[in-house]
Amino acid sequence: MSKRLKYNLGNAGLYIGYLIVFVFFAFPIFWVFSLSLKSVPELFATPPLWFSSNPHFENYQFVMNQMSIPQYIGNSLKIVILTIVLTLLISLPAAYGLSRFQFRGKKYAMLSILIFQMISPVIIAIPLYRLFVEFGMINNFAGLVAVYVAVEIPLCTWFMKGYLDTLPIELDEAAIVDGCTRWSMLWKVLLPVAMPGVASVTILIAVASWSQFVIPFILLDAKDMFPVSVGLVNLKNSSDAITTHYLAAASFMGIIPVMIIFILLQRFIVGALTNGAVKG
Repeated sequence: MSKRLKYNLGNAGLYIGYLIVFVFFAFPIFWVFSLSLKSVPELFATPPLWFSSNPHFENYQFVMNQMSIPQYIGNSLKIVILTIVLTLLISLPAAYGLSRFQFRGKKYAMLSILIFQMISPVIIAIPLYRLFVEFGMINNFAGLVAVYVAVEIPLCTWFMKGYLDTLPIELDEAAIVDGCTRWSMLWKVLLPVAMPGVASVTILIAVASWSQFVIPFILLDAKDMFPVSVGLVNLKNSSDAITTHYLAAASFMGIIPVMIIFILLQRFIVGALTNGAVKG
């Protein structure tokens, strides 16, 4: 077998693997979208219909007008935006300090961050509930965002520390020679260069915060404050009628904002990676 044939077969196998992964993750989204456009009889058709012959887009109109999904999506957007901003404001300076400075106990600090990163929100949910009850912070957006930020800071700090380690120290030295302080150097010099890493970690924070269920389910009782993850469960439990098609429509609407964030930031990452930090 020639080298060229081996190379082509290897590429073919690689693309087949990509296709399998794509289908694995894209099929659930397609199926939810398909369910959202069906009527009740089509939901129980045998064999199952891949797509409705007469798409019922009025399902989306019903969800928009008769249910609280737009409000739930708005609540999620508020929570996610505040979580992203506060997490970055705290974790970026922390990551810079861990990346650029040597100090006693640095190794243990990094290990502690890694340990806290592995703690599941399910473990802390019940103690958090008792604490929030004692402080009267149930149904409080500020408290909920504070928990989200605390959960996301270890991952963001660890990720950005690794990214800042890849940036040349000559950038810091040049900025200091030009009269920059450490703070101005971080925000004006390193941050623009580190935008691909910031965009990547923003995607991670957005997806994790948007899909968070256990913490808001326990810390929120008021329906008008529910994020979309909790609101969808409440939608399913609030009616005895068949609402699968409406639930699918609401679920697909809940996916769209995260998909938009991912698409926009992914394009930004690709564009930012084409710019070199240091030109020789």
